[in-house]
Amino acid sequence: MPSTPHPIAATTLPLAEWYRGAARDLPWRRREFHDEYAAWGTLVSEFMLQQTPVNRVIPHLEAWLARWPTPRALAAASPADVVHQWANLGYPRRALWLHRAAIEITDRHDGVVPRDVDALLKLSGIGDYTARAVAVFAYGDRHPVVDTNTRRVLARAVLGQAQPGSPSRRDLDLMDAMLPVDDADAAVFNAAAMELGATVCIARAPRCEACPLIETCAWVAAGRPDTGDTRRRQAAFEGSDRQARGAVLRLLRDAAPRAVLLETVLPEWPDPLQRDRAIDSLIADGLAEADGEMLSLPR
Repeated sequence: MPSTPHPIAATTLPLAEWYRGAARDLPWRRREFHDEYAAWGTLVSEFMLQQTPVNRVIPHLEAWLARWPTPRALAAASPADVVHQWANLGYPRRALWLHRAAIEITDRHDGVVPRDVDALLKLSGIGDYTARAVAVFAYGDRHPVVDTNTRRVLARAVLGQAQPGSPSRRDLDLMDAMLPVDDADAAVFNAAAMELGATVCIARAPRCEACPLIETCAWVAAGRPDTGDTRRRQAAFEGSDRQARGAVLRLLRDAAPRAVLLETVLPEWPDPLQRDRAIDSLIADGLAEADGEMLSLPR
């Protein structure tokens, strides 16, 4: 780890210049996207991008916004329609949280996604990252936005670590210290750090030769040492409770709007106890409803 503070300008300037020429063309970065959907489009994209790859999100985002282009439109939908439209994006509780947030935006903010970070944090399913992302990328305000990719860039380029440690307030403070004073420049730098972590400074086999920060990166300067990997690795999906929950939800989506007999839910699942646990957890999370011997999506 370097013994003196990292020269901030040596990171901010080349990273912003790199981003302007290398950034992927993603829907939520286009001017026409913001003109059509305003902050709502950013909020929906951020919900979908949580723990889901970009290439899977794009077609779902376009279909979602075509159906529900405003918070008020989504607020009028049924939970069953929302879960069905979420399809195979995974972690379907996000769909219900987004639906609740749309109702709250409609009731509390006259259908307009709030700009204030504290107001955003009071909406269902919105944490510190999402609130700041909406304030920065939709409204252009100056806040540090730190996701997993950004934390990895900071860990390597500034702190000289192979991988980031557990998320902490230090990440936000460090990013805040690096942000340019100008709001627009700060938004570009936030996006650039995320993009670099997603496409170049990746977790395994980083492409250091393509990195605009290679000349000033503290980790590269130290010889790219293995300083330990403290990231939590995601449990395997195959054979997991998550797979069982997903299978039950697919069955219910295919059957909607009708209910199905509980005894007909995945009768061939290799672990009946796991199947029943998945059904119980979906009911507890509000993603399914049981009525006697019938199971259905929430109405």
